[in-house]
Amino acid sequence: MSGFLAACAGIKESKPLMPVREYERMIVGRLDAEYVGTDNCVAKCHKHDKITDDFRHSIHGEQIKPETGLPLVNCESCHGPGSLAIEKLDDDPEKNDAENKKCDTTKFLDIMNLPPQAQSMLCLKCHTAASTPILALWNASPHAMNDVSCFDCHKLHLGPQQKVSHEQMAELCYGCHPEVKVENNLFSHHPLREKKMACVDCHDVHGSLQDKQLRGSTPKDTCTRCHMEKQGPFAFEHGDVTENCGNCHTPHGSANSFMLSAALPFLCLQCHGGHTVNNSITGVNQLFVNRCTDCHSQVHGSDTPVPAELSPGSLR
Repeated sequence: MSGFLAACAGIKESKPLMPVREYERMIVGRLDAEYVGTDNCVAKCHKHDKITDDFRHSIHGEQIKPETGLPLVNCESCHGPGSLAIEKLDDDPEKNDAENKKCDTTKFLDIMNLPPQAQSMLCLKCHTAASTPILALWNASPHAMNDVSCFDCHKLHLGPQQKVSHEQMAELCYGCHPEVKVENNLFSHHPLREKKMACVDCHDVHGSLQDKQLRGSTPKDTCTRCHMEKQGPFAFEHGDVTENCGNCHTPHGSANSFMLSAALPFLCLQCHGGHTVNNSITGVNQLFVNRCTDCHSQVHGSDTPVPAELSPGSLR
């Protein structure tokens, strides 16, 4: 019995994987590559001084390990061990000949030619769901499933700001979603063009439990974060819009006022066939000359009771 318990204990014993750094050395292709630190790299090669300075002023460069005073994240955190890249450079950069003015970048990880999932893994080894909760749903998100990597949106060497700004975000997203750009150029649209809002105000680009990566628990919850007057609850609800505003509105833009998916009264007549007037000439019931909102102004819901003279029984 004791032997059986010992065997079970052995099965349950923790068997950690090889440290990530060892895998990085293997991917480079040379297990004799060593980590030398960013300072040792840039001391021999000034080609990357601008990138290094931007990095040190970035959110990554400011992450310092308290007990050592060394950065938690440096160039080798993403590019792999750098000893082979600088081995031919002299300690005095001024003495390097014309052929060896910069480090040999072929000795680093070939990041841009890695599969998208491998590119993202370089980030996810630090940005786990535990440290970055917004990434809890990343692996099942439409972006990850369609081979979008972190590098497609985050350009770490364009300056110290290592994520796209609100002003630039729409153009970045349009690169993959051109149909949204077309819709946003229509007459009625959300103020993306005017830079008053950004795509992430409605969409959680790292993953969501909702369709279209929407924020909130329901589509209506997403919309009423800004349109709070439509939230309710109302005594008299409009049944079709209690959960999904998209039943009537086209969220990225429309040729109709208020981003309606169809013009009035045709939008309402898709569900409400009443209130029509008999046309004696054609014999067809129609009412195409009014807008329903001329009478029903509170289409999202109301607390106003229906007068007795307008109750369904009095309209027969």
